[in-house]
Amino acid sequence: MKDSTRFKENEIGLIPEDWDFDELVNHAKIIAGQSPESTYYNSLGEGMPFLQGIKTFGNLYPTYDTWTTRITKLAKKDSVLLSVRAPVGEVNIADKDICIGRGLMSIEGEDNRFIYYLFKAFNDYVINKEKGTVYGSITLEDVKRIKFPFSPLTEQRAIAKILFSLDSKIELNQTMNKTLEVIGQAIFKHWFVDFEFPNDEGKPYKSSGGEMVYNEELGKEIPKGWRVSKIGDELKTVLGGTPSTTKKSYWESGTIGWINSGKINEFRITEPTAYITEEAVNNSATKLLPKGTAVLAITGATLGQVSRIEIGTCANQSVIGIIESKTISSEYIYFWIKYTIGEIIRNQTGGAQQHINKNNVDNSTILIPSEKVIEEYQRIIKPIFDKISLACFESLTLSQLRDLLLPKLMTGKIRVPLEEKE
Repeated sequence: MKDSTRFKENEIGLIPEDWDFDELVNHAKIIAGQSPESTYYNSLGEGMPFLQGIKTFGNLYPTYDTWTTRITKLAKKDSVLLSVRAPVGEVNIADKDICIGRGLMSIEGEDNRFIYYLFKAFNDYVINKEKGTVYGSITLEDVKRIKFPFSPLTEQRAIAKILFSLDSKIELNQTMNKTLEVIGQAIFKHWFVDFEFPNDEGKPYKSSGGEMVYNEELGKEIPKGWRVSKIGDELKTVLGGTPSTTKKSYWESGTIGWINSGKINEFRITEPTAYITEEAVNNSATKLLPKGTAVLAITGATLGQVSRIEIGTCANQSVIGIIESKTISSEYIYFWIKYTIGEIIRNQTGGAQQHINKNNVDNSTILIPSEKVIEEYQRIIKPIFDKISLACFESLTLSQLRDLLLPKLMTGKIRVPLEEKE
């Protein structure tokens, strides 16, 4: 391990004297994407996975919803996938050979993980290379000529190993949480859609002859003793609001979390978009939503997205919070809203900007099971939600540590100890 480091100046700041500040093309092969004709696309898994842009980018790796039977430009497994159209500079790693379209480039370098973190660390620097006034983009020549700090290859690998270990744990948590979510949804459907919750003998209720009665509001039979109501009659719904953005004191030194509708795309919300002051809450339409509240985006690109806040937070006017009651748990509400979102969305209004309102949510139906069944469901489902929550907070801590280390490692402010060669 080096005891002291001498630095030199360049356009990104100070880097160690023994590092190169060099064009990417001297350290990597860069391939511009090319889109096949759309007639070759399919969603059935036929051919090779195809990515046009970042729509399905994840934390490290993308997911796939499109395949192509005609391969134009190939991004090899483990190569870096770079977005070259707005938003420019976003990166993922190819977890398999894939076909890439015009919105992406593939980069194969001396150490792909190190190059991945170069783009993560110097995203603003890369964005400044983009061209155009409406749709920012960068060309193949632009990417080739981007200069980055390159440490010796052994140090590149050591740096990438540290950062990748953090991201890999985050990825593992996300995979586990998706599995737990699927399990939770399966239990919910089995109990409250198929009505196969355990009866007093522990057998599936409906298929074991449990008594059913027809309900006109749902248009189907439900278990005897259950009822159907309106969300607004059973639960408190809260429409968010935005404190005045012209009053800077509302947004400076705030301690109360505030989210916008863009956050609803997150699997679980563990950190706010911004912080506001108590004064801002007291003097605006926004209200504090308690931890566990199911939140629903009611307008714009995230319309119909449902999430659950793992922290107490306020929200903007594009978000409605649905708060649990003493008898109806947030775990039940969360899955019920996800299950019935189609019904709620059918009541949407608006022209080009589609949206739903608080009345649409309040007037939507909700099935109220018997108190005994809800209690038993809660006993089973709450540990699943608790595991998801713990993993989300662990991932948040890991990402904060990664983001703290990233700029320091990638500029040599923190040097990684290397194994001594005999």
